[in-house]
Amino acid sequence: MTTRMSYAAHARAVAVLGLPLIGGHLAQMAIGLTDTVMMGWYGVEALAAVTLASSYFFVFFLMGAGFGWAVMPLVAAAESADDQISVRRSTRMGLWLSVAYSMAAMPLFWWAGPILIALGQEPEVAALAAAYLAVAGWGIFPALLVMVMKSYLAALERTQVVLWITVLAALVNAAADYALIFGNWGAPRLGVTGAAVASVLTQAVSVLAVVLYAGRVLPQHRLFERLWRPDWGMMARVFRLGVPIGLTNLTEVSLFTASAMMMGWLGALPLAAHGIAMQLTSLTFMVHLGLSNVATVRTGNAFGRGDRHHMMRGAVVVIAMSLGMAAIAMSAFLLFPEALLSMFMDADNPKRGEILAIGTGLLAMAALFQMVDGAQVIALGLLRGVQDTTVPMLIAALAYWGVGIPASYLLGFVIGMGGVGIWLGLVLGLGCAGVLLMARFWGGAIRKVGAPATA
Repeated sequence: MTTRMSYAAHARAVAVLGLPLIGGHLAQMAIGLTDTVMMGWYGVEALAAVTLASSYFFVFFLMGAGFGWAVMPLVAAAESADDQISVRRSTRMGLWLSVAYSMAAMPLFWWAGPILIALGQEPEVAALAAAYLAVAGWGIFPALLVMVMKSYLAALERTQVVLWITVLAALVNAAADYALIFGNWGAPRLGVTGAAVASVLTQAVSVLAVVLYAGRVLPQHRLFERLWRPDWGMMARVFRLGVPIGLTNLTEVSLFTASAMMMGWLGALPLAAHGIAMQLTSLTFMVHLGLSNVATVRTGNAFGRGDRHHMMRGAVVVIAMSLGMAAIAMSAFLLFPEALLSMFMDADNPKRGEILAIGTGLLAMAALFQMVDGAQVIALGLLRGVQDTTVPMLIAALAYWGVGIPASYLLGFVIGMGGVGIWLGLVLGLGCAGVLLMARFWGGAIRKVGAPATA
């Protein structure tokens, strides 16, 4: 069955589906920003510890999130084929695998102190980070369950509720941080531990909200009836899709983690400029990530129907929209770098001029990688829609570890380009991924879907 839609109709559909997802990603980013600001108010050592602990938690969360991401194309394909049983089966097994993964990850949170010290962190900061993770680590259970449920709802094109649940989580997190870190509103002053409790509470409220919504609004799927019964065939399918997605997430985050470490070798000021530039690029990346989610859902729908014509048109539209956002970001980074960087700095900071000088060069490189960063994440979304995850994982490992990290080191230190060289290495790694992943979709994956309709 083919679905004929004009490019304008595709654009409207992408906007309706994508804008709430983009808003949800921005709201999720606000949670991390709130934690950073409030811990900064509490104390420098506490901020360093929570920053370190959050990065540690995020690595394991991204790995486990692969099972949630895998649910999205499976549910989208099943829904388009009106296969309500498969919608239920894939979502349930995503929940099962997320719980199993969380149980396996918990010892790594309990033993975080020795692990962080072995990784060269200062003992005082490692001890505070370990205290945070001993509590916050429990949040991986609700966090991954929320990821599965959000993917399920997004695949059903119920993206408005995904946005509002994330906004609710951001508000709960801000209130809990304010109360428990500082002892406001009669709560105990818990500092770092308070931030950890707030994190777990936020995730628990999120999972409660999303479960109540699914149970009341979508009772036909009966997600939680006989939830304890395993479905080994579907579990294997979600596992095969989810593990490569989790590893792909890990390869990408490791590229940016390595770049931060290299910037740290250059000194505190380059690292500070790097952090600000990364915050700015993260904002634009949220738009591309939301469009990537849309690409997964709409490609998954077309895949379920075997409709190559619809898939091709939809892919062209989402790529064009990503390129448009990249062009806007490039213009802003090149024309207004000092204004953007200044938003993150005190006007009286004696190092402001040096940070602005370094940051302006980094934003010029960030302008370069807007196109390729958008291309690689959109291509990943398209490929996940056709349930192609293993080869993209290998492409990502090659691009990020084989090209990006070595290029950053070579350009930054061997050739002596410093921070600009490190970021140029990011451009090369992301560019390599973008080209190869797009070639994988257009040259291989899409050709396996149905037959093209005649114009």
